[in-house]
Amino acid sequence: MVQLYYHDNQDTEENFTDDHNSGVPVSVEELAELGVIYRHVTSQEELDALATEREYKNRDKVHLNLETFKNDVDAYNAKMKQFYTEHYHEDEEIRYIVDGEGFFDVRNKGDKWIRAKLSKNDLLILPEGIYHRFTLTNAREVTAIRLFKDEPKWEAINRVH
Repeated sequence: MVQLYYHDNQDTEENFTDDHNSGVPVSVEELAELGVIYRHVTSQEELDALATEREYKNRDKVHLNLETFKNDVDAYNAKMKQFYTEHYHEDEEIRYIVDGEGFFDVRNKGDKWIRAKLSKNDLLILPEGIYHRFTLTNAREVTAIRLFKDEPKWEAINRVH
């Protein structure tokens, strides 16, 4: 089941896959106020019903771990840093965790990071235009289903500081 909390902002290039739990919890309702939807989905039927309800026509499955990168630690770390760069998309981003775990961080209206630690059966829908980032946890493995309304468009628009 998802864990939601404010990020402690103590992350570095070496430790961004740590929990970084500030100890201040966030409710599912607070997340929903940002347009972020969380669901605990325990069956293929539930996932298919949600896909139909939200008009998701396409899906794929991704598996990320060190072996995905042929045990090339540098390639793995480069991809994790790319995912962790703050960005948004012009489409919703939907992730259903089949196995493993990962972190999605989203900005609240006060520009603070809210961290969602997702694990098996957690589904998160990020609305278009919300700044976010992703990384694996220290377990370094996740299998996820990505859902799309149309053909996948993966243009990440990075935040300029």
